[in-house]
Amino acid sequence: MAMKVKTFEHEDITYAVLKNGKPVYVDDDGKETTYDPIAMHGTIGSLNHEAKTNREAKEAAEAALLPFKDIDPKKAAKALETVANLDGKKLIDTGEVERLKKEITDSFQTQLDEAKAENTTLRTQYSSEKINSAFASSAYIKEKLAVPSDMAQATFGKHFVFKDGNLNPVDEKGNPIYSSSNPGELATFDEALERVVGSYTHRDSILKGSGHSGAGTTPPGTGGGKRTVSREQLAKMTPLEQQKIATSPDIKIVD
Repeated sequence: MAMKVKTFEHEDITYAVLKNGKPVYVDDDGKETTYDPIAMHGTIGSLNHEAKTNREAKEAAEAALLPFKDIDPKKAAKALETVANLDGKKLIDTGEVERLKKEITDSFQTQLDEAKAENTTLRTQYSSEKINSAFASSAYIKEKLAVPSDMAQATFGKHFVFKDGNLNPVDEKGNPIYSSSNPGELATFDEALERVVGSYTHRDSILKGSGHSGAGTTPPGTGGGKRTVSREQLAKMTPLEQQKIATSPDIKIVD
């Protein structure tokens, strides 16, 4: 999509339009976007530095492993096992050693599994809380959608993955959703949600409308097509009923 700088004429001189000190660009659809050249330069520099650091780490790891390239892992493991079974230059009964090793391993594995399970539970709970908070506090949902935040979360929550302490927006294929105004950066929650809703098949049934008289009425001129449900009625329904209403192309949600 082509982008061009937004300008205006004054006394035969063409000036670029700035917003908060940043140039404003306009795409083919007339949508305006501001770009921050300084931030873009910093982001690109940071990515280049990260790529260099990763390359150097890989080269260092390969160099460190080079002296061990001719070692047979199976023979090395067998040699270590033999040494572990030595006591004062005498072989301990192998069966007893194996029994003790198994007891220690089983005990450690049990503790490790319990710790992993607890960690997974805590991470899942924290992730859910972050996603719940993001949907509950979303200005886009409050201003643009005719459905409550929990209903929006039930439909679009899969597009936000909690990773490395942040909510990362992803599209239907699991690819990251990047910001239009800050290239190289992930889109903000509301920016990503707006784009996800924009590609939603039944978006017209969940976006706020105007000109409808009330709950259960049919819009004039539709010939009895769509029926409407008020947000008050929607709030009294079960989550399953709410989701069915939101995804139905024959129902319009109104204030």
